[in-house]
Amino acid sequence: MKYVATEQAPKAIGPYAQAVAVNGFIYTSGQIPLLPNGELVEGTIVEQTDQVFANLKAVLEEAGSSLEKVVKATVFIKDMDEFAALNEVYAKHFGSHTPARSTVEVARLPKDVKVEIEVIAVAG
Repeated sequence: MKYVATEQAPKAIGPYAQAVAVNGFIYTSGQIPLLPNGELVEGTIVEQTDQVFANLKAVLEEAGSSLEKVVKATVFIKDMDEFAALNEVYAKHFGSHTPARSTVEVARLPKDVKVEIEVIAVAG
């Protein structure tokens, strides 16, 4: 098991790792729309989701993987009425690659953000 950490994504704001690599897979922690310096990205679901993907890409790259190697994504969204906009950003970042996905509307997310995404990817 290897813990993954990069300065290109926000540091963990609690007792967890940005990601863990084990048995050929990368398991990321949920990423929220924070800049690498920890500053919150305010704004629309589109702006927040773009930042979440920037963070996921940075963590996966540090782990030796990429979005193209994601096999499962879990999306937590604060308001399902914003799902269509989120889905457009999601599709833009994954392109023709379509990993398995679960999407769950939640009452509240850390720092009251609109979206959090975690992924499982193949390493290497």
